Amino acid sequence: MPDPHSVPDRPRRGPRLAFRGWRARRPFWGGLLLALGGGEILLTEKASLKVVLHIGMQGLAGYLLPTLMVLLGLLILFNPSQRLFYSITGVLLSLGTWLTSNLGGFFLGLLLGVTGSCLAFGWLPDQEPRVSRRERRRRARAEARALTAEGAEGTA
Repeated sequence: MPDPHSVPDRPRRGPRLAFRGWRARRPFWGGLLLALGGGEILLTEKASLKVVLHIGMQGLAGYLLPTLMVLLGLLILFNPSQRLFYSITGVLLSLGTWLTSNLGGFFLGLLLGVTGSCLAFGWLPDQEPRVSRRERRRRARAEARALTAEGAEGTA
């Protein structure tokens, strides 16, 4: 079996470039912020009673809503085709934590959840990923080299 790094059809990519490509094909920041918001709210549920502003409706909802926020954030990351449903549900759950979980994790978790859900809702899958300046310069140099090589062949 040939070494996968020696196959000429498959360019060698590092893990950072592979992650960057994976991240560009999904609403990464939206899902991450929604999951972080749910995690922050779950952490404030464990705060001491001196810090807790209010315990919430029946206690269970205080743990259920942020857990669902974390789950929806992960679903947005790993199943971006259903991002609209997940993001609308994430906004509603984030706003529900205002009543059930210490004022939405002292506002921080609520804001992270709402912001992440809005980012996921607004993400469009058919957009071209942004090209970095370094990549644009590399492509421009390659095009210039190709043009000079064509010009040198035409004069020879």
